[in-house]
Amino acid sequence: MAKGMILAAGQGTRVRPLTKDLPKPMIPILGKPVMEYLIEHLASYGITEIMVNVAFNHHKIEQYFGDGHRWGVQIGYAFEGVREHGEITPKPFGSAGGMRRIQDFSGFFDDTTLVLCGDALIDLDIGAALHEHKNKGAIASVVALDVPLAEVQNYGIVGADENGQIQSFQEKPKPADAKSTLASTGIYIFEPAVLDLVPHHQVYDIGSQLFPQLVEQKLPFFAQKRFFNWIDIGRVSDYWAILQRVLRGEVAQMNMPGREVKPGIWVGLNTQIPWDKVTIEGPVYIGSSVNVEAGATIIGPCWIGHGSHVRTGARVVRSILFEYTRIAADMRFTEMIVSPTYCVDRVGETLYRGDETAQLRWGDARA
Repeated sequence: MAKGMILAAGQGTRVRPLTKDLPKPMIPILGKPVMEYLIEHLASYGITEIMVNVAFNHHKIEQYFGDGHRWGVQIGYAFEGVREHGEITPKPFGSAGGMRRIQDFSGFFDDTTLVLCGDALIDLDIGAALHEHKNKGAIASVVALDVPLAEVQNYGIVGADENGQIQSFQEKPKPADAKSTLASTGIYIFEPAVLDLVPHHQVYDIGSQLFPQLVEQKLPFFAQKRFFNWIDIGRVSDYWAILQRVLRGEVAQMNMPGREVKPGIWVGLNTQIPWDKVTIEGPVYIGSSVNVEAGATIIGPCWIGHGSHVRTGARVVRSILFEYTRIAADMRFTEMIVSPTYCVDRVGETLYRGDETAQLRWGDARA
């Protein structure tokens, strides 16, 4: 069976402040890190040996997933960093460079390997993708999806002939320069020979360096067009939109935790909610130990993380509250992502707690 590689060393700068102290693969969806869905998906196809390259905040990933036995898999970690002035500093080696380091260390990639980015949700038929890769005799395959022309500059864009052989690979081109609208989803299938093409001890990227090299050398490098859900958290606005979709039940196999106490309203344990004195319209999830005071209003889709506190007269609409967030009395939070220290609106404008100019009042519910 194939092996797995999850790319998790990036800093996630485009989704700040969500990644201020959280690595991007740990961003929660319905209370579960994105990467957990990926590991469950790999396991369901019998891919049980999975390497993860890590750098920024790597302890958070390692402490949560451990050796992987809870999911019936084995997980190994490859930390990428350097020693500078006696301090260890995270320093990613690039997606291809990181895999080359693992290969040089132990020869781990001795079989077909499925490579995934740690920050996207997928429901790809992995079996069919591996089958097509093998049938075509590919050294490398890229799973691709069509995107609107206006959005090509967010992606690696693949130009392929009618047989799927890749003729060009453009990293984030402008719409006027794009040779196609077929976007790489960051899901790759590699044969071990691909890694021989990556230079040793060098920062080297799959999309901008390795793929153009495969095209130039006219190696058997193919695009696969598949129909599947691919939900990429590229920006904060994507995260807000994804959670709205998930809470509305539009994404298969994403189940609400807790107990459904009224249609569309799920709650965890030990909540304090005076049901006859609040207005709550689903779909809403209210985590354990949440206190919703009389006179508060919550209009879904909303996720209220555990330990949060919504004060009287407050109104929370189509928003996400991370755990232990307190919303002050009579405040209006609409289409926001809120944590105890910051809040972000759906387009990515950020306010930090203690900003005197901010009209909104919120804070940490633990104290």
